[in-house]
Amino acid sequence: MTGPHLGTRPAAWTAAIVLCVTGGGLAAGGVAHAEDIDTLTAQQIADRSRDALLGAHAVHLSSRGDLGRGSPSMALELTLDRDGNCNGSVDLGRGQGSVVIVKRGDDVWLKPDADFWKNQVPNGGSAFAAILGDRYLKGRADDPRLNGLVKTCDLNTFQKLVSDNANNDTGTLNKGPKTTLDGASVVPLTRMRAGTTLTVDVAATGKPYPLRLTLRGNGADAVVGLSGFDTPVPRTTPPSDDTFDVSALLSRSAGSV
Repeated sequence: MTGPHLGTRPAAWTAAIVLCVTGGGLAAGGVAHAEDIDTLTAQQIADRSRDALLGAHAVHLSSRGDLGRGSPSMALELTLDRDGNCNGSVDLGRGQGSVVIVKRGDDVWLKPDADFWKNQVPNGGSAFAAILGDRYLKGRADDPRLNGLVKTCDLNTFQKLVSDNANNDTGTLNKGPKTTLDGASVVPLTRMRAGTTLTVDVAATGKPYPLRLTLRGNGADAVVGLSGFDTPVPRTTPPSDDTFDVSALLSRSAGSV
């Protein structure tokens, strides 16, 4: 595949979200437990929330929206773990198409929809779609053409971005009163910076995981949900008769992805 690499935009968008998160107060370390959360400061809660997130071995990431500054509106629904396994989908937004993703070990399966082929692969996309039909495109995880997508599927990459940017904490961090989120008790932490407001809803019981991140202002309107902490990624992969090898696909079309 030459030209656009599958997964590059989702990986970049995920990285941008993480930078917003770390800029929202998930800063230096702390003990990962939520007891006495009523007496903790906003920064202490943020510290514990960051450690809880970095300690997770698997997580379900649900995100949608626009980060502003000309970034694309996108949506992700992925369950991913530290071993690089993942299962879910990426929607590029604005009619640009979506891709179902399954990654297990060294293999990756992709099922792009018709809009993806039409908009993301203008030269050869229709031929690829006709050959694939309703099957998955299968490739190796170390294929450089799929590198961006593989990074999106790796929780280690996500957590490293959080850790590497832990001190990006400009703006005042404020603690709000307890509220509920989908039936769970949470404490909202809010940081305002350069006309943008980031709210992190932290679990008030059990481990203080960040359960929702909301970014508003300066054209940004994005929500990220985090759930299913330490719940294993589904092990089911597409059957061989429902897949088509990426190299075989390229050999049957003069177009390129």
